[in-house]
Amino acid sequence: MQNIDKIVSEFTLKDISGTMKVSIEQFIELYNEDKAILLDIRMPFETVVWGVKFAVEIPYNELPNALEKLPKDKKIVCACPHEYRASMAKEYLRFKGFDTGTLNGGLLELMSYLKGGVAKEIKGL
Repeated sequence: MQNIDKIVSEFTLKDISGTMKVSIEQFIELYNEDKAILLDIRMPFETVVWGVKFAVEIPYNELPNALEKLPKDKKIVCACPHEYRASMAKEYLRFKGFDTGTLNGGLLELMSYLKGGVAKEIKGL
């Protein structure tokens, strides 16, 4: 696990745009290459209304007890409707040694992007 002080002290603005934020297009490319997963950190009452079939669903508050369910060899792209909770999950997982990012625009933007035939871009759908 990385030292939290080191992560904070070495932070640069390039981290935000370079590795911490993942565009929808970048995510789809990484996902299709089996280099990333989408981590939906919403609560169960939210995912039951509309879930993302290709996402791993682990509510934010359950992350500490579910780390073994997450791959260490793939980028974990954290997502929620916007980006607020996903940003918290991304930082928590980064402190735990995972390669993480936040889905730029959140799940609402992803669903808007995937309308119609564009959803066929996702491997396995």
